[in-house]
Amino acid sequence: MLTLGHVVEALTGYQSAGGPQVITDVVIDSRLTIPGAMFVALPGERTDGHAFVASAFDKGAQAALVQRDLGEMPDVAALRCQVLDLREPVTYAQLTALQLPVCLRVGDTLKAMQALAVYWRRRVPARVIGVTGSVGKTTTKELIAAVLSTRYRTFKTEGNYNNEIGLPLMLLKLSEAHERAVLEMGFYQPGEIKFLCDLARPQVGVVNNVYAVHLERAGSIENIARGKGELVEALPPAPEGVAVLNYDDPLVLPMRSRTRARVFTYGLDPAADLWAGQIESLGLGGIRFQLHYRNEALQVRAPLLGRHSVHTCLRAAAVGLIEGLTWQEIVDGLQAVGATQLRLVAVTGPEGSLILDDTYNASPESVIAALNLLNDLDGRHVAVLGDMLELGAYEEVGHRLVGRRARDVADLLITVGPLARMIAAEARDAGLAAEAVVELADSEQALLFLRRTIRRGDVVLLKGSRAVKLDRIVPALEVRP
Repeated sequence: MLTLGHVVEALTGYQSAGGPQVITDVVIDSRLTIPGAMFVALPGERTDGHAFVASAFDKGAQAALVQRDLGEMPDVAALRCQVLDLREPVTYAQLTALQLPVCLRVGDTLKAMQALAVYWRRRVPARVIGVTGSVGKTTTKELIAAVLSTRYRTFKTEGNYNNEIGLPLMLLKLSEAHERAVLEMGFYQPGEIKFLCDLARPQVGVVNNVYAVHLERAGSIENIARGKGELVEALPPAPEGVAVLNYDDPLVLPMRSRTRARVFTYGLDPAADLWAGQIESLGLGGIRFQLHYRNEALQVRAPLLGRHSVHTCLRAAAVGLIEGLTWQEIVDGLQAVGATQLRLVAVTGPEGSLILDDTYNASPESVIAALNLLNDLDGRHVAVLGDMLELGAYEEVGHRLVGRRARDVADLLITVGPLARMIAAEARDAGLAAEAVVELADSEQALLFLRRTIRRGDVVLLKGSRAVKLDRIVPALEVRP
């Protein structure tokens, strides 16, 4: 377990100094402090963590990483806790005489936390599987962890802690008991995933896909592909390193030339190492398909929703094969109930209608996948689609692609927000009747309209970027037993 001695050694180089006290958790939110934790005070534009150091100590923290002077934290000064300034040379005697609670002052708390994560990652034996991609990172992470958990003690990223702050926190939760760790790696700009790999040192890298998500920040689809490929570049050489690549994505497959690791491909093409055929959507009952690997074929049913989910199953199965699991272990993991508790949720709405809540976020590809699932279900198809943000130059093309697919699926199309008007316009231009298209300004208007419109037998899909706030509609419409 991580101890105060480990923290001191990571930041000073002194071994066995600082004491054997176990650090029960490392947190950046004082509200999450548990007894024995270490609080990291991160300065921010809106909130400065230094204002909550005293609160963390009140909740039982035994240490805090700070970068401000005690005089700037009067609440902490009142507690009379010891402060050790690690910006200057310290003696071994000072370190061994630490009294709790203690503030460890550093030049930059974020960099200190990252340095501690690097130190700790080198001590724990877990084999790390890194996951990146424009769409489906969290679902993939969850399913890979479910598969690996059938044999190994497996850790996985909590929520979406996948950036330069969240990933170090996840690494510091690893213990020497973990055998595998499935870590999500987010991307906004080139160089970011390389930095995350320097922290996590993955041996297996899974690349889902490359789409025009966060294009405004990345600048171009080529930059996104370059950034995602940093994961495979960081892998160790074969046989230890393995790059798991999507054979069906023309921007992912070329990454095989950028890695020293062994390449394992998956997809719907029989040329892939692991491929799937005979795919059948069972609506809310999941999907059924046939897995093919070398000379073996296996019928599989999984509880994930939509035909597109077969790629998620393929990634998880690929990692299972790489890590030596049997087919029975892999199938058990794919069918694990816990792995299906993901972002798309089906709830009962007014008049016995069915509401598909997929409001976490949206890109053209994920919206089209959600529309495909809607198309698989019986009933009147009502699609409530909001703005898709951060698409940059792909903004109009992306919204119009969604509008064209909505024309084929929706009996009633409701768009929410100014950008989503392009979805409505394309759907009408493609042949959807004008009376079947409704354009609304915000989620409040959408809720009022749905309350008047929903009828028995309707299947209602809600999908849009988080800023559109479609998630507020679902609890207002849900009918609980």
